[in-house]
Amino acid sequence: MKKFFILMGAVAIAVCCLSLIFHRLPSQPVFSQAVPASTTSTPFTKKQRGVSWTAGRDIVTQRTLTPLTTNSVNWIAQTPFGWQEDYDTPQLSLITTGNYWGETDEGLSTTTRLAQAAGIHTLLKPHIWLTRPRDGKWRSDIEMRSEKDWQTWFANYRTFMLHYANFAQTHDIAMLCVGTELQLTAIQREQDWRALIADIRQVYDGKLTYAANWYEGFENIPFWDALDFIGIQAYFPLSTTNRPTLEDLKEGWRSHLPSIEQVAEQFQKPVLFTEIGYRSTDNAAIKPWEWPAAGSEINPTLFASNSALTTQANCYEAFFQTVWPQEWLAGAYFWKWFPQVDTAPGKVGRGFTPQNKPAEQVLKKWYETTQQNNS
Repeated sequence: MKKFFILMGAVAIAVCCLSLIFHRLPSQPVFSQAVPASTTSTPFTKKQRGVSWTAGRDIVTQRTLTPLTTNSVNWIAQTPFGWQEDYDTPQLSLITTGNYWGETDEGLSTTTRLAQAAGIHTLLKPHIWLTRPRDGKWRSDIEMRSEKDWQTWFANYRTFMLHYANFAQTHDIAMLCVGTELQLTAIQREQDWRALIADIRQVYDGKLTYAANWYEGFENIPFWDALDFIGIQAYFPLSTTNRPTLEDLKEGWRSHLPSIEQVAEQFQKPVLFTEIGYRSTDNAAIKPWEWPAAGSEINPTLFASNSALTTQANCYEAFFQTVWPQEWLAGAYFWKWFPQVDTAPGKVGRGFTPQNKPAEQVLKKWYETTQQNNS
């Protein structure tokens, strides 16, 4: 009998200990955002306050990054390119030197190092550029004519992506985008994408996303479960008229939120707006994806009107009031940010950049507030 009570006492003590252990364990969040071993300082549990960094010809210096920290930006998207002649040609060139300095391996490395020193993380986001597309095709239309060509294309794309996966691992880059707006390839070749993602994870231990187009894109990607974030190129139309009011723009966003939330819930993954942006034009909210006229980004002879600047700023404000607070949104990258911008008054072209425009003050206000709340 004495042995029995001793045994029961030991069991009771063990149960109590286990109870205390499990009681002290933190509850698991809805979206698991564990930090990869190589980037333990990366704030994946905080909003990514991002901009899309425009690679230039000039060498980046620490001073170049000062406007980012002034605006409480803590992430930048850097974009190297792979070059493909047409949507149905399987050849894909990886060029790591020449072109714009900021797109070369040297430029990416220097920019990453300086950004890290300023407390800014990098989303490495390779794109494909079609050099001579026919019939108005673009990268979303990439589709091969035969199984042999498909195999060649994916072999070339694998070489392209594994180069940047190894680069990201070597340079302690926190996140890698495995593809951008490659809609037909994603829908038609799911298993090829899953194999590629598996290969990338063999050499890179950071976080992965894919940048799907907003239109008939992100809802149909079959391999979100293999990634860490659902990436959306968020050029959703918000209005059908010029110079919409702030309330009109907010209502435009409300019509898109259910479909985004549905995908986030289906795959139990957080969402990143891998791109979002608006031109400085009166009609910026009608077709946000439309590219500005050549040379209009910061051309001093192509001034944006006051109403156009207000429209752009209102588009920013509508996003931050309506979408930014959503729990499923992990962050956003505004297109686009130039390393070098002339700050002379009036040099505010009609393009996407918010720099030296009212939209920059909107971004600064919200990013600064978010940073304070996350500290």
